[in-house]
Amino acid sequence: MIFRFLFLFVFLFIVELYAFQVFRTLLKTKWILLFYIAGSVLALIYIIYSISKYDPSVGQTQKSLFVMGFMLLVYVPKMILALTMFGEDIFRFGSGTINYFIDNDVKTSFLPSRRKFVSQIGLGLASIPFLSLIYGITVGKYNFKVIKQNIFFPDLPDAFDGFTITHISDIHSGSFDNPEKINYAVDLINQQVSDILLFTGDIVNAKAEEMHPWLETFNRLEKPKYGKFSILGNHDYGAYLEWKSNKAKEENFIAIKDLHRQIDFKLLLNEHVKIKKGNEEIAIIGVENWGKHFDKIGDLNKASAGISDNDFKILMSHDPSHWEEVVKNHPKNVQLTLSGHTHGMQFGIEIPGWFKWSLAQYVYKQWAGLYENVGRYIYVNRGFGFHAYPGRVGIMPEITVIRLNKQVNKV
Repeated sequence: MIFRFLFLFVFLFIVELYAFQVFRTLLKTKWILLFYIAGSVLALIYIIYSISKYDPSVGQTQKSLFVMGFMLLVYVPKMILALTMFGEDIFRFGSGTINYFIDNDVKTSFLPSRRKFVSQIGLGLASIPFLSLIYGITVGKYNFKVIKQNIFFPDLPDAFDGFTITHISDIHSGSFDNPEKINYAVDLINQQVSDILLFTGDIVNAKAEEMHPWLETFNRLEKPKYGKFSILGNHDYGAYLEWKSNKAKEENFIAIKDLHRQIDFKLLLNEHVKIKKGNEEIAIIGVENWGKHFDKIGDLNKASAGISDNDFKILMSHDPSHWEEVVKNHPKNVQLTLSGHTHGMQFGIEIPGWFKWSLAQYVYKQWAGLYENVGRYIYVNRGFGFHAYPGRVGIMPEITVIRLNKQVNKV
């Protein structure tokens, strides 16, 4: 732990030194530079102190969210400045080497002085993440988007042609701080008037009590004709806290599972239900969390026992790596999987229909939106809430409406 703090301190100190070069180059007024130094030192002390006081038995709080947001707001722009200055140093060193050893210019200083326009470029580049992070914290985290997706299946039962699913994921109720915005999002879900409502896990950050202030709000979610179903996510197992005892952890887990009942969702724990419409039916399968980088508790074989390979199946599995590693080639032939988990890292760039990028794509092959493999689909919801960073930039909170369509094969 001490080594980690020392490494963090040294890293941030180096970033601070390089970032200071920008302001020293651009600002010649001494008192302004002193004010900048004092502010930077106080910010660094506050961040290091706050991190040192983090209590792993409590987990994420509104204060820890604030600290994370503040740290990113301060140091992401400064890292851009540092990289700019480091790049200039490489150029200065190369130029000095040529002057000294090739041109034999011993009168000129080995390292050329810093150029003002490079610092100006660095400051301009740094302003982009700075303003983006402010937007993400103040607006983006509650900028809910309804995304509608049509998917076509040749083996969809005729009675379910046009069947609609509202899909939400990753509520993370412990992060919420604005009841008005959450009520607005609940109204937005109700306005979709879908046939079924499916929630794919992470109702809390760690503790059942995080959801207690929001039970009344989420009880306003109207029950569609074919019901409300849910599963657990990785955060619902209390694995990210240090518990006083195994009993306390188990009691919390029981309480988290009961939260689903309290907001009138049927929690599926490695099991399935049949949805009947007329004389036809489809299966809704719900597995516990299965993650490539987490516990593999989800059991598709158990959850789908009694379902034939030819039945139309919708699987709820929190982590999309389950689809990549197991589901997409599973003999049960799961036509559609619904996941969440990634949040799209809550940071990225999306131009609908044209371009999509996030750091999440370097961890998960399927990280946001619809993906297909030989007629089997997965849709990854970008998440309803937020975690760690108290904001969203580019990757907005999502309410998905999926319409199932019967694909007519052309002869």
